Amino acid sequence: QVKLVESGGGLVQAGGSLRLSCAASGRAFSSYDMGWFRQAPGKEREFVAAVSWSGATKYYADSVKGRFTISRENASTVYLQTMSLKPEDTAVYFCAARPGILHRPGWRPNDYDYWGQGTQVTVSS
Repeated sequence: QVKLVESGGGLVQAGGSLRLSCAASGRAFSSYDMGWFRQAPGKEREFVAAVSWSGATKYYADSVKGRFTISRENASTVYLQTMSLKPEDTAVYFCAARPGILHRPGWRPNDYDYWGQGTQVTVSS
């Protein structure tokens, strides 16, 4: 069982940055692929970024490529560094986990087994 808790969201002006954190507890976290997704009001949950259990492979949605960076810097935390934020980045951001498969992290919500409660990111224009 893996428990995920996101933090770091908030209100920021366009062009600003935030660092989102996902703290994981449970066994064998280091063998899990991790993903970040987001969901805006009235929209479906969408992929943002993912990192393989080894850290060797990272995927990004086209809409955030070059502005967001996913990293896993210790045994229990995954980060999403966001920069040059836009109003359209406003959403609840969720982290997700699943047992690692080769070096190919998933990019679909159904690929993941465990989810956090989310953290709100609001970008004002």
